[in-house]
Amino acid sequence: MTHRGQHLALAQAYDGIVRVVADLDDTDLQRPTRCRGWLVADLLFHLLCDAQRALVALASPASGPPDVDAVGYWRAFPTGGDPDGARHAWWARRSAAAFDRPGAIVRLWADTAPAAVRAAGAADPDGCVTTQGHVLRVPDLLATLTTEAVVHHLDLVLDLPDAPLPGVLATRVAVATMDGLLGDDTVRPAGWGDVEYLLSSSNASCRSV
Repeated sequence: MTHRGQHLALAQAYDGIVRVVADLDDTDLQRPTRCRGWLVADLLFHLLCDAQRALVALASPASGPPDVDAVGYWRAFPTGGDPDGARHAWWARRSAAAFDRPGAIVRLWADTAPAAVRAAGAADPDGCVTTQGHVLRVPDLLATLTTEAVVHHLDLVLDLPDAPLPGVLATRVAVATMDGLLGDDTVRPAGWGDVEYLLSSSNASCRSV
């Protein structure tokens, strides 16, 4: 997908999360998610950190060449029993709890996510950036951000049955990433839509992202 396509997908992914959380009260922000032990506010804080990381990455050009692409980026993360992941989960929960009220995280997300999208649109489409110890092409970075946002959008709405689902373009990017991770031999069971496929194939997502 082109830089413009990835930028539009990221905008849709981040706006989708805004639409999920914008009208939630503090009680709803303390509902459970699919990420074990994380409330909605905790997971939103994790996503906020990702949007902040995006801003740093997009302001951190690298000469290249890239060492990972949008799929290889995820392969670099350990899955299952990762002590760093457990420490991050604990840190995120404690950090989210430090806010006076969960709604404050929503306000920070509403300010930060659009800023990350604007920075993504202004980035050099042929350039490289550095993040998490890796060098990626800008479109690949945007694809990783979109994939994480879509998967965690689905995690957020576990106990929010009326919440909107991720947009079609953003979901398409996440599905393409999962297809790449699972390989050509993976066959999606008949009757599975994109949501079922992403939930099944991303069992290690927050769990690793």
